[in-house]
Amino acid sequence: MGRFIIEGGHRLHGEITPQGAKNEALQVLCATLLTSQSVTIHNIPLIQDVLLLIKLLEDLGVEVEKISGSSYRFRAGEVNLEYLETDAFRRQSTSLRGSVMIIGPLLTRFGEAVIPRPGGDKIGRRRLDTHFIGFQSLGASFNFDHAQNFYTVKASRLRGAYMLLDEASVTGTANIIMAGVLASGTTTIYNAACEPYIQQLCKMLVRMGARISGIGSNLLTIEGVERLEGTEHTILPDMIEVGSFIGMAAMTCSELTIKDVCYEQLGVIPESFRRLGIELERNGDDLRVPSQEHYTIETFIDGAIMTIADAPWPGLTPDLLSVILVVATQAKGSVLIHQKMFESRLFFVDKLIDMGAQIILCDPHRATVIGMDHTIRLRATSMSSPDIRAGVALLIAAMSAEGTSIIHNIEQIDRGYENIDGRLNKLGASILRAE
Repeated sequence: MGRFIIEGGHRLHGEITPQGAKNEALQVLCATLLTSQSVTIHNIPLIQDVLLLIKLLEDLGVEVEKISGSSYRFRAGEVNLEYLETDAFRRQSTSLRGSVMIIGPLLTRFGEAVIPRPGGDKIGRRRLDTHFIGFQSLGASFNFDHAQNFYTVKASRLRGAYMLLDEASVTGTANIIMAGVLASGTTTIYNAACEPYIQQLCKMLVRMGARISGIGSNLLTIEGVERLEGTEHTILPDMIEVGSFIGMAAMTCSELTIKDVCYEQLGVIPESFRRLGIELERNGDDLRVPSQEHYTIETFIDGAIMTIADAPWPGLTPDLLSVILVVATQAKGSVLIHQKMFESRLFFVDKLIDMGAQIILCDPHRATVIGMDHTIRLRATSMSSPDIRAGVALLIAAMSAEGTSIIHNIEQIDRGYENIDGRLNKLGASILRAE
């Protein structure tokens, strides 16, 4: 396993451009399985999870051509379904949660799909019921082999149906959309996730010939078509990276310009950081974070403690709550962080407490942060990254801390952030990667 050795206290300065959105990339890469024609995708983030998925597609028989640094061409003309039965496929898919989204395309195009229980972050229970209930609503038969930990779905031809999703799952919505575009008849999805990732997937599918209405809302209507054509698609900037860079600038009292953020797609993210007292200046699609020695958390009108919680889009994405929590440790004032979706995602706060942060973990979903207003710096420590988002939150904490910190298991961070140490070192950070 690798580790980061971080010398804290260095201020950042300059400009940085966010990578392509990881969550969107996983969806649109799986969508290339829906057609035998070429699909070109630009701004692909070259991170571990995405590269693993590209390798999986290639092993399935998809022709993959790298056009330039972040642009690839895919052609799923001859897909080898027998590969799904191999030990190699089991190893690949169990290490990557995003692999679950190959099921919808394979099921609707070839009539069957199998997958072992996928891996991913250890952030609590992440059930797949929404995916498979959706496939069953479209007419697929479903079986879960408990002994082998394998899911199997089959259907000679999917049929459009009305469904109300039991939760607004982003990956579940994406999987059902991809299954529905080639189903016969009309599919109506209520309580659909409507994140920019889903909107981008739908727009790409429409360019391929799909008929989808209601894009951007939680009610999607899909008129099934016989086949889809090739297309060209550009992935949005990663909003989670944008938020992470805002947090880094605030915690290190740095002036930083984040380029080409696609501001209109950030939703409430800028406003959520402003509620912590962080100043942000927009210049077109660039976002400037001025240097601030102090930032004060807002209170509610009646003076009650501010609460920041995640919510389905257009609410705040849960992927940024870890970053917001660590940023609050050096604010002036207090805030309640309410993580509603995952019951284990706040357990990394014990590492921040070891660094001197004043945090009360109320229960698995809520933590109260008492900010120290940069009057008492966090102290360096050695820690391990439990998941992607907690990992980058710990990196932010270490960059602001007094002394030299070590973060182990940085493979978790690499799953979501491309060359993060190299890019931050160019801005003035001191991060050494070691084995």
